[in-house]
Amino acid sequence: MQVTATEAKNRFGYVCAQAKTEPVFVEKDGRVESVILSFQDYEVLTAARAKDSLAARQKAFNENHKAWIEAQNTRFEKHGLWCDDLRVW
Repeated sequence: MQVTATEAKNRFGYVCAQAKTEPVFVEKDGRVESVILSFQDYEVLTAARAKDSLAARQKAFNENHKAWIEAQNTRFEKHGLWCDDLRVW
């Protein structure tokens, strides 16, 4: 189902009832701006996102940026920290 933002505002109860059976796309200025969906559908979406644990995301980051991480580690080993020469007055 697709409704305009004004329609969604004026018929919010009906739109919420429809969202229990199918996603409702809310259109504003001719473009889909939002989607109203049932709580069950929302739970499915958030559960799928939660499956990506922190460890899995860290592993993916390390794999994607391996070359950059190695370059930074090499630079650090060669030059040390950029602020090593700073002195506190």
